[in-house]
Amino acid sequence: MRTDYETLEIRRHKKYVLIVKLNRPSFANALNTQMGLDLRDLWRDLYVDQEDIRCIILTGAGDKAFCAGGDLKERNNMTDAQWQHQHAIFEQAVLTMLDVPSPVIAACNGAAYGGGCEFILGSDFAYGSTDAKLALTEVTLGIMPGAGGTQFLPRAVGIRRAKEFLLTGSPCTAEEALEWGIFNKICAPSELLNQALKTAERIASNAPISIRQAKKSLNVATQLDLKNGYAFEIEAYNRMVSTEDRQEGINAFNEKRKPVFKGN
Repeated sequence: MRTDYETLEIRRHKKYVLIVKLNRPSFANALNTQMGLDLRDLWRDLYVDQEDIRCIILTGAGDKAFCAGGDLKERNNMTDAQWQHQHAIFEQAVLTMLDVPSPVIAACNGAAYGGGCEFILGSDFAYGSTDAKLALTEVTLGIMPGAGGTQFLPRAVGIRRAKEFLLTGSPCTAEEALEWGIFNKICAPSELLNQALKTAERIASNAPISIRQAKKSLNVATQLDLKNGYAFEIEAYNRMVSTEDRQEGINAFNEKRKPVFKGN
């Protein structure tokens, strides 16, 4: 796996968890073209080969910002064509993240505005520090969310809350994000990463094929009617019947020991 990204800090935690850190702290981890390329390439590579990574944590460098959104200094004086070219890279970064088979947990360590907020919403679920603030500020700049915000937000908070939040461009606190359903948990800043790692380790201890198949099935739950969604679930379920991990899980239960899952 590549670890030499210009705008990302990548490190493996223990054996099965990957920590991905947006690493432009002097720019509030704002999303520039290079970060878009780095994220696109990272997610694409993890789609092809997970290298036994069973859970991923996405967070920001420093203690002030997860990601301040698009780098408006870089965007200053861009032509329309240059703007759309850059945005196509951001679109690929979002779409490839959605396709990563392993769960992605966002650990929001500060401000998450614009595209940064959309990466929080696009993750499988998110924890936030108590001093986090989130906003989709695009309408205050003459644009609108373009990294999935209009799709992710109503799925997380409901359509009426989503309209108020997005159309005003006003920020919400960590407590509000928890109440609305954007965050699953809020933590003291010093405990945020530890709490995310604890959950990631728990996920990584489960059967990896089961986790990947369950994630696929959960993702289609908001896209299909109940009967077709259930049909998809059964197809995903049947993938596991012949696996070694399924037999290991049953054996471990009956032998009263912890299972050792190998992803086979």
